[in-house]
Amino acid sequence: MKVHPIISSAEFKAFVKKRWTFSIIMSMVILAAYFGFILIVAFNKELFAVKIAPSLSWGIVCGLGLIILAWVMTGIYVNWANNVYDKDVEMLKGRL
Repeated sequence: MKVHPIISSAEFKAFVKKRWTFSIIMSMVILAAYFGFILIVAFNKELFAVKIAPSLSWGIVCGLGLIILAWVMTGIYVNWANNVYDKDVEMLKGRL
């Protein structure tokens, strides 16, 4: 089976490395946030029970922060995909 020259090119390898690096960093950030939240719930419930206002605790603030983080991370990914990834894909497709 013949491998297309693009696949063995330095540009394609750099493209794949950039994509994997970005994906792993994004995944690690969100996993660290989610697992951190779960670990605090599991081992230090009292921290999330601390009231910072009459009907507002750290648990609610952190949970809302996690939801907002997920939205922000989605926005970062979409921005990266539209402005970096798609341009690189089009450049590589132009070489086919």
